[in-house]
Amino acid sequence: MDHLDQYEEHELTKVYDRAIVKRLISYMKPYKGSLILALALILAGEAARNSTPIIAKYAIDQFIKGVRLEGLDPAGVFLAMRWVLLLYFGLLAADLSCSFLRAYVTKIMGQRIMRDMRRQIFRHIHRLHNAFFDNTAVGKLLTRVMNDVAALDELFSEGLVDAIGSLAGLIFVVAAMLIVNWKLAIAALCVLPIIAVGTAVYQVLSRKVFREWRRQLSQLNAFMNERIGGLTTVQLFNQEKATNERFQNVNRGYLSAALRVVTAMAMFGPMVELAGGLATAAIIWHGGGQVLQNITTPGELYAFLIWGQRLFWPLRRLSAQYTTLLVAMASSERIFTLLDAEPEIQTPAEAAPVPTFQHAVEFKNVAFAYKEGVDVLKNVNLTIRKGERIAVVGATGSGKTTLINLMCRFYDIQQGEILFDGKDIRTLNLEDLRRRVGIVQQDVFLFSGSVKENIRLGSKEISDEEVERAAEVVQADRFIRSLPGGYDAQVNEGGLSFSSGQKQLIAFARALAFNPDILILDEATSSIDTETEAHIQTGLKRLLEGRTSIIIAHRLSTTQDVDRIVVLHRGEIREIGTHSELMRQKGIYYRLTQLQYQDCHDWH
Repeated sequence: MDHLDQYEEHELTKVYDRAIVKRLISYMKPYKGSLILALALILAGEAARNSTPIIAKYAIDQFIKGVRLEGLDPAGVFLAMRWVLLLYFGLLAADLSCSFLRAYVTKIMGQRIMRDMRRQIFRHIHRLHNAFFDNTAVGKLLTRVMNDVAALDELFSEGLVDAIGSLAGLIFVVAAMLIVNWKLAIAALCVLPIIAVGTAVYQVLSRKVFREWRRQLSQLNAFMNERIGGLTTVQLFNQEKATNERFQNVNRGYLSAALRVVTAMAMFGPMVELAGGLATAAIIWHGGGQVLQNITTPGELYAFLIWGQRLFWPLRRLSAQYTTLLVAMASSERIFTLLDAEPEIQTPAEAAPVPTFQHAVEFKNVAFAYKEGVDVLKNVNLTIRKGERIAVVGATGSGKTTLINLMCRFYDIQQGEILFDGKDIRTLNLEDLRRRVGIVQQDVFLFSGSVKENIRLGSKEISDEEVERAAEVVQADRFIRSLPGGYDAQVNEGGLSFSSGQKQLIAFARALAFNPDILILDEATSSIDTETEAHIQTGLKRLLEGRTSIIIAHRLSTTQDVDRIVVLHRGEIREIGTHSELMRQKGIYYRLTQLQYQDCHDWH
């Protein structure tokens, strides 16, 4: 279970409606003007809509009743009614115009709020520490950025504003009914307790259902993202059937949750319709009796029938908006869970700037564990001086890459200190520190876009000329210019159309273009064939020339030209020296070298 799942399981029994709604409303503050305009249009539209029954009442009682009872000339009555009809249609036109403008304003506001929220989430994700991503599926993060934010669109573009409009309409209708005939109004309103009880029951039953639905959707997205990303591995080991069976289980979980949501949503609508039918029956029964007794006019009865229907229009809309609110609550809880995840690695408030690297990087009694009680590094003491080339070697799992991750402060150590020119890196500006260090990793990630943009990664400080010069130095220029479009050639997602060697060459050019003081090669040539590696040795030498460099070596043949070799074994530094010194010691480095050369000999 990842960080987000743990939080969701813990919070499942808690209710934060007021706090969540308050946070959601805060996203509307930059759009106060649009909100005020939308509310004004709602009030104007509701006033116009609910005034039409009064006009109809007046027309029936003053004109139509007169034609039937007093024998007035119908043509004359029609002429007398023309101003009433014009007013009636004018109110309808005002209602329609207000509804259109309100929908237009709120939709634009909703889309802009979605943009702001996605931008905030995306920026926040970039601030999070590496350990967070070690324990959180990418698919679940995508669900929050896309699905959960999209689920809030209806709330912002219609839900909150329409809820206010529905309440305003309800108040208009009730006020009009009470003013015209309070006894008949009470008869119509007697069904409201049914709605209140039904709403309370619906709230209790549906809240947990909607939250579980969003959680199941997150798990479904995470599973699909992982399995599609690893499709080649699945096919290679003929695991399509097993994977499909696991997908069916996840998919069934989502279907079950979705069906419970559908059931919950289907309950509330019929309840409102039933209450509306009962209210209409009460109006006809009680109002009809009053008409027969000449207590109420036919116009009043007609107006009440219209208001009786319109009394439940807002309630029907509120029922739909309540469903929207429940979906939004489930989604916003998940979004705010992510936004509330504080990065453990941050620049301190009084951070010291990091000028150009001048002296040395020092590891003093450093210990680190990804999981408590399982040390990856123990009592590491190492000084890397400016201009020095260091190779770090050791068996898989000995802590080579971890050493580099700690130096770049992707993780914080549990014991000891790491000094950059005599200053603890935990006191330094994080952005400055990482600007001084460049890493070329074994698994190079290329982004969709041009080759040029993959080298400078969107930096405005690196010109086209600097990009091309960096590529020439590391010998990447030859293959880049052979591509259709050269440096403007498009890269597919993940760089699937490039070989491992070509991606590594682009990574070398990227590192050189950013011109770091310290360059780290994290087994950067391990996926490059021998011929390609030999071809770029000149470029590598120029890349490393005069630059402090740390080489995490997979091929021990690449360690012979460095100043010192650091041998890690089970998280501890066991040997330090040049290639010839370590070979004479016939220790761990010697055995690693012999094993590697033996493997190469056996292969040949």
